[in-house]
Amino acid sequence: MAKKRWLSVLLSAAMVAGTLAMAVPAQAEGEVQEITWMFWDDLEASEDNITKGFKEVVDRFNADYEGQYHVTPITTTLEEYYTQLNALVDANQTPDVFIVSPGPNLTDYVAPGVAAPLDEYLEADGWKDTFSSDAVFAQQTYDGKIYAVPLNIAAACVFYNKDIFAEAGVEVPTTYDELLDVCAKIKEAGYTPITISAGTAWCLSMLAGYLCDREGVNLPAINSGEESWVQDKTIAAGEKLLELSQYFQETAAGDSNDDATAALYFEEAAILIQGSWAIGQMNGANPDFEEKCGVFQFPAIEGGNDPNRVIAKSDSLAMSSTTQYPEAAVALMKYFTDDEAQRYTAEVGGKIPVTKVEYDASVAPAQLADVMEIFENATGTFGFYNESLVSSDAGSYFDNQMVAIFQQEKTPEEAFQAVEDWYAENGYR
Repeated sequence: MAKKRWLSVLLSAAMVAGTLAMAVPAQAEGEVQEITWMFWDDLEASEDNITKGFKEVVDRFNADYEGQYHVTPITTTLEEYYTQLNALVDANQTPDVFIVSPGPNLTDYVAPGVAAPLDEYLEADGWKDTFSSDAVFAQQTYDGKIYAVPLNIAAACVFYNKDIFAEAGVEVPTTYDELLDVCAKIKEAGYTPITISAGTAWCLSMLAGYLCDREGVNLPAINSGEESWVQDKTIAAGEKLLELSQYFQETAAGDSNDDATAALYFEEAAILIQGSWAIGQMNGANPDFEEKCGVFQFPAIEGGNDPNRVIAKSDSLAMSSTTQYPEAAVALMKYFTDDEAQRYTAEVGGKIPVTKVEYDASVAPAQLADVMEIFENATGTFGFYNESLVSSDAGSYFDNQMVAIFQQEKTPEEAFQAVEDWYAENGYR
């Protein structure tokens, strides 16, 4: 893992370690096997339906294994998650099981040996056979070994308020120019056209990633050095990011992801560009909004990549290579992927399951059907840009440059030149 990532979290290590020590009850030697699981939301206070489902898994696991295993959750916020996790790793108190995004974020724990390979556990008792296909492990596999177990599949989509669209007299846009026209008319109708968190950099870079892809950017070629970050397509994407920002809410720079999402489901804004994990958050906080919420694919840009390409990802579980109780840790991971948990993922959470579980689509959130249709029509998928670069540090740097464009601290040319310079300075050119 990059040294500067660890140096940035040393100060918080003692605080987190102290919290962990208080949170885990002492157990006599040879009794209950105590493990920890780290997650990026509050299991007790969150209204997010996915989080509620995870709490049910933890409670069910502890009840079923009473007297044998016990898991204590360690929870924090999404914004602070990796800082707190890295602090625990640095303090040699890595959680036994922890949630992680695939790609470079997972690499940070695979490369130094923090995460354990899981193949022997997946092959035992047919666990791996319960998953929908081997393809769901593609982003969790390194050098032929699987280091994390996916929990769900989510797509980045455009959520919108059907009632506001009708009031403004607009239809779902299929092109970028149509999107601009829709935003202008919604603004005239007295609503915020787009709600987004520029205070949470990855939210803004998710939009930037779609704009780059729709412009025809070849990210693998840029990562490999065949192409530069400074090119007409990336600069055009940056210009469109700035163009769209005139339709953001006035507080976008300081709003959190939760703030921005709430503006949609409380009907203050018409459009939210977000991952389909937001379905559980929206429906949990305001169930009445479900029937008003539609979903569409990010619009096309003429001359760019296929507009049926979809940003997709999965939340995953990794196991510490230093856990004292791997059997308990694996047992917990299996609970997150058993039929009960995966059925809940679809029927209540609105995410796509990763196993072969059968679920009742008629009771699942209405938005899931829209997301499934987008996936069925997809000609391909690609990852979130900040999770698809050469490292997690590169992803964070890209995020920050997109914020600089939004805040007009840098022109698109200057921002993408900065990313190119970062690649050169860090040995990727």
